[in-house]
Amino acid sequence: MALAIARPLGRLLASPGQAALAGVIALFLLLFLVVPVTTVIYVAFTEKGTGVFTLINFVDFFRTDLFVNAFWNSIYVSTATVLVASIFALPLAYITTRFSFRGAVLIQTLGFLPLIMPPFAGAVAMQLLFGRNGSVNLLLDDWFGFKIGLMEGLNGVVFVQAVHYFPFILVNLSAALRNIDRSMEEAAQNLGCSGFRLFRRVVFPLALPGYVAGASLVFVKVFDDLATPLLLNVKDMLAPQAYLRVTSIGIADPMGYVIAVVLIVVSVLAMWASTLTLSSKDYATVQRGGGGLAKRTLRPWESAVAYCVVGLILALVLAPHLGLLLLSFATVWSFSPLPDAYTFAHYARVFGDSSVYIKNTLVYASLAALIDVLIGGAIAYLILRTKLIGRQGLDWAASAALAVPGVVLGIGYLRTFYDVPMPDGRPLATFWMMIVLALAIRRLPYALRACHAALEQISVSLEEAAENLGATKMRTVRRVVVPLMTGGILAGFISSFATAAVELSATLMLVQSNSDAPLAYGLYVLMQSPAGRGPGAALGVIAVILVAICTFLSHVVIERSQRAKGALH
Repeated sequence: MALAIARPLGRLLASPGQAALAGVIALFLLLFLVVPVTTVIYVAFTEKGTGVFTLINFVDFFRTDLFVNAFWNSIYVSTATVLVASIFALPLAYITTRFSFRGAVLIQTLGFLPLIMPPFAGAVAMQLLFGRNGSVNLLLDDWFGFKIGLMEGLNGVVFVQAVHYFPFILVNLSAALRNIDRSMEEAAQNLGCSGFRLFRRVVFPLALPGYVAGASLVFVKVFDDLATPLLLNVKDMLAPQAYLRVTSIGIADPMGYVIAVVLIVVSVLAMWASTLTLSSKDYATVQRGGGGLAKRTLRPWESAVAYCVVGLILALVLAPHLGLLLLSFATVWSFSPLPDAYTFAHYARVFGDSSVYIKNTLVYASLAALIDVLIGGAIAYLILRTKLIGRQGLDWAASAALAVPGVVLGIGYLRTFYDVPMPDGRPLATFWMMIVLALAIRRLPYALRACHAALEQISVSLEEAAENLGATKMRTVRRVVVPLMTGGILAGFISSFATAAVELSATLMLVQSNSDAPLAYGLYVLMQSPAGRGPGAALGVIAVILVAICTFLSHVVIERSQRAKGALH
């Protein structure tokens, strides 16, 4: 009996090869995540030229009105975006989960679509639709004699970001509502609680974990975003200020690093606060699977109101897609509700002069995704299949990339690798592979979670059976583990590829020439001038289609993997 127990435990102990693999992964994370971020923090806390520890850089930060205003503007934009995104997400989530609502699946699907468009790609389209002289305001002024300043200053950033990021709240809140114990709602109704009071006192508090998860993600994403404020010509926010300090004054300027540290601290605090908010209460459901909320059939007038609310929200959040599509075909679109005429010339230019952006994106995103699934799969294996000391540290280090803003990572790469020469004398930071590594680090947590989930569902007994038949550990991994993990590996690859393809914050810092630029950078550059907005919109449509295809493939892969596992069981 003791021997039988010892054998499985023995197989879980780390071999020299596994220890070496862990060492290689640790070195990779050290070089391309820990060292760049630590360098940013080090420069922020040291005196320029001497390297002596000092707090004077932070004192200067809080003494400078521009930076203090930028800090509070970023806090305001992030908080307001969460509130506006909640206004979009709450009705959609509640209506589609609480009521027998025809088209609920379609509504949830359409509500997810904004995520496949980079927020900066839709910013210009939103200006053309909702700006001071956009389509909506031109019609309002013509019909009713007034205009709505939705796209003015910071509020424009809030509107664009809320439209883009509200699906994070929608998805998480919908899942939480479906898992609420039905008996809790029924007990409240038996005590006379109904209507909005029932939602406010019972339903929403029970779904709070899902809401907080989505809201905290929205806050961090918006707080760290660089491209959307810049495209809307809003520069008095932290991320744009960090970028402008480094690109205009240089990588030796300490203030850009101070701003980067503030970005990291606020991101970590936001995640910690969301965890703290939920830690003091118990949200566990009593019955298995939660049971979900009891769905009620709407009366005719309630159904009409619900459809109007849903239709209005979907019209708002899908407007950037329509605007971008129209702009990509427009010859001239200025001071008119719709373009004057339409053309395919912008797409011809994109596939001609700007095709390098598409080619680079395919290469960079593919390499980054490949690195992610290799490292993510290896970390997942070390965590779940070995007793290697410190293996959890690899998980924490890789997952920590979520809390590092892209602009911070870009600044860290410039500072760390700019003085490292390549054989031809150029700085290593200017090598296009650094863009790939930055993209890989930023998306590694996604691939890691996908691979971890896939491996967790594979029984150790299958590997033990292979080894009992004489297979080596490496052969077992190659012939048994990897094939069974294929669904998770592909899902991780596609998720990393799709998100890396539209990443801008880190690449904006690292791109040195157009020949090395990916699609997101090209889109940003083209959108800077009125003459480039048509081709920029065409490039944006291509980006949306690329991400949409990847998202669809990811769902197909996951679904087939689940069916295959179901058939095996």
